[in-house]
Amino acid sequence: MTVSVHTNTSAMIALQNLTSTNKKLEESQNRISTGLKVSSAKDNASVYAIAQGQRADLNGLDAVTDSLNRASSIADVSMAAGSSVSDLLNQLREKVVGAMDTSIDTTSRNALNSDFKSILSQISHVVENATFNGANIIDGSMSSSIQFIANSDANSTITLSVRTIALGGPIITLTAGSSLSSATVASSLLTKLDTSIDNLNANLGALGSQAKQIEGHLSFVSKLKDSITTGIGNLVDADMAKESAQLQALQVQQQLGTQALSIANQAPQQILSLFK
Repeated sequence: MTVSVHTNTSAMIALQNLTSTNKKLEESQNRISTGLKVSSAKDNASVYAIAQGQRADLNGLDAVTDSLNRASSIADVSMAAGSSVSDLLNQLREKVVGAMDTSIDTTSRNALNSDFKSILSQISHVVENATFNGANIIDGSMSSSIQFIANSDANSTITLSVRTIALGGPIITLTAGSSLSSATVASSLLTKLDTSIDNLNANLGALGSQAKQIEGHLSFVSKLKDSITTGIGNLVDADMAKESAQLQALQVQQQLGTQALSIANQAPQQILSLFK
């Protein structure tokens, strides 16, 4: 090899190796600090693109979760109100049957009628206040069912149907103005009341089925989010144990490379001994 004061090949080689080591050391330190082996498109363009696409889907599923949680809350409030109304209808039946007794006097009938009207008023209050986030699906104020998003593309939905359980509606046919003025009237009300109870229980069952569907899909979305998160981690997460070992090895290489460069830089001084 030519000995020259202009060109120090050994130093250039040592510098190239040290530069390469420093670059690898920087990459390793970046992986350790971020916890990611692919933190930008520069690290691995294709993997980064896949991971970003999955992150977008994950964010979409967050919106799905919010929508389904709202659906679940509306259904829970409606079922709680429906159960209360069902209990109140059972209490009404007791009053109606009592009013069918022809032997009771006017005072007793008036007391039964007062209780009857009070329970009817309670039913109206329960139905009117069964609202969550501005939505009441049992008071007849909504004309159509509510659609909640079911996937990250928002092109699939889950339905929560509207059911009117207000007094005088298709389910509870008793009106707010009903009264127990006589045994004959009470007898006719009993038929309506029994039909109303059957209608309400059937509709509560259907509402419960929809609520169960929403709950099941919410559980699936939660598991799907976990799976996608794990998949993204498999693509971009750094192996910290491996990076720790790599970091130590590169630090040793850096020190050795620095010493090698120092030795190579001293080589031209050997030329001086040739001219003594």
